[in-house]
Amino acid sequence: MYCKRIAVRDFRNIERAEISFCEGVNILAGENAQGKTNLLEAIFYASVGRSFRSAFTSQMIRFGCECADISLDFRDRKRDQNIHVRIFQEKQRLVEKNGIRAERLSDIMGSFRAVLFCPEHLSIIKDGPSGRRGYMDMAISRMYPLYIHSLQKYNHILKQRNALLKNALADRRSFDDTIELWSMQLAHEAAVISQMRLEFIRRAEVYISKFFSEMTGNNEIPKVIYHGSSSQSEEEYADKTKTEERYMSLLMSSHEREIYAGATLWGIHKDDIDISLNGKSARIFASQGQQRSLALAMKLAEGEICREEFGDYPVFLFDDVLSELDSTRRDYLINRMEDKQVIITTCEPDALRSLMNGVKIKVESGRYEQVGSDILPRT
Repeated sequence: MYCKRIAVRDFRNIERAEISFCEGVNILAGENAQGKTNLLEAIFYASVGRSFRSAFTSQMIRFGCECADISLDFRDRKRDQNIHVRIFQEKQRLVEKNGIRAERLSDIMGSFRAVLFCPEHLSIIKDGPSGRRGYMDMAISRMYPLYIHSLQKYNHILKQRNALLKNALADRRSFDDTIELWSMQLAHEAAVISQMRLEFIRRAEVYISKFFSEMTGNNEIPKVIYHGSSSQSEEEYADKTKTEERYMSLLMSSHEREIYAGATLWGIHKDDIDISLNGKSARIFASQGQQRSLALAMKLAEGEICREEFGDYPVFLFDDVLSELDSTRRDYLINRMEDKQVIITTCEPDALRSLMNGVKIKVESGRYEQVGSDILPRT
């Protein structure tokens, strides 16, 4: 899979731009605040229907404009396709795939697949569990629409159940009458999501270990384990019925604690990934270089699982991470991407020249100009 062309209008600081990409390495080079990340954001938005910068929709629309437009042409293993997104200030966004309107975000999820690696991901090992849950959610959602539906239902049910807990002291009768129903629904969705997360982490661990070993060149052994809040073994999580029963038992036996906390204490919103090196917690004992190698390996593993599922690699988007990596990891990242499309933003284009061949696009004030091409023919 590769991105052939993107046309952007009134998105962030981009008034109007149309950029074509090669199938290999594409370098977006320029000073800070010129529009490099904005273009990557537009590509990512066409992939998953949201920004990776957690911005309000209004912030993505160029100042003084009513809407922003993104039209992305891409090629998968079978044919050329197009995703068109129009973002409005006041109205609901308009999404089309191949000229046909998509009613839901899940209708386009998984069509154009992109893996993003940005500076925030470098701290995925040492930061809190929410970042690691986000890693799982984003990766799995791109492959399985069922996961998106289940996650959306779970979050809706969780919100309702939490509201019930917060109001329990004032309205105990309503709590007693409905808590079992909400708990039953929550336990069901938790079991579905837990099983899919477990399967993803099991598959990812194989690649994480491989990439980490290749990057570090030593004998340290990483271990990556899915850690669900119901404290079951991996074998128990693999059984959806048992997992649902376990969550239901926990949710129905902790009412007083939950009422006191005003929140649901059990569920996939408490999940984490345990990552260790040679049996020791990577979050506590790993060096900064080791943590960054693990974070990079986790993102590359996403791409490998996508390839397993769909037969081709996703597009890799690297936003200003090369300057954060040492020369060994930088060299590994670039020189292992020969058969994949990569779109990189950087303020240091000269640092890349010795590492790869590719198309260089100069970025200045929301304008994009191809200024060089040194593409090696594919073998």
